[in-house]
Amino acid sequence: MRNALALQPEYKQPIIPQQEPPSDVASHLLEECRMVLPGIQALFGFQLIAVFNGKFWEMPDSHRILHLAAITLVALAIALVMTPAAYHRQAHQFSISRQFIRLSSYLLLLSMFPLLAGICIDFYLVADLVLAHSWWSGLLTAGLTMIFISLWYVFPRMDFARLDRL
Repeated sequence: MRNALALQPEYKQPIIPQQEPPSDVASHLLEECRMVLPGIQALFGFQLIAVFNGKFWEMPDSHRILHLAAITLVALAIALVMTPAAYHRQAHQFSISRQFIRLSSYLLLLSMFPLLAGICIDFYLVADLVLAHSWWSGLLTAGLTMIFISLWYVFPRMDFARLDRL
């Protein structure tokens, strides 16, 4: 038993994040937007294609309206993710300010709410179509929503709380 413990890697304190120059922070932020955007656009494309499927028009009106709401939410997420790049190109093309970094971070985080809602609404519609049971579909959708909230909002804040204690 003693040898097994000796072979385990030594516990190391986490590295505390260091301040970066604003230009590096802005570069990382814009890169994050560029990485997220293709996935959101692909989702948006699949949502649009669904409307041209014959089965779509056999769905109840309430489901088609929910799908429209999901498409609208994803389009809003796209607009929010694109705004930092558009703003930078037009308002501060040759400079980086802390205000730009704060605004861009806020917009990127804000875009996650409509994206989460749009994904979960369409997940509900697919689950209801597959399971033909709204109660189970709602339960699965609530579970998926909680997973998104946990990973996107709770987990990062837990990491911040841990760093504050160091």
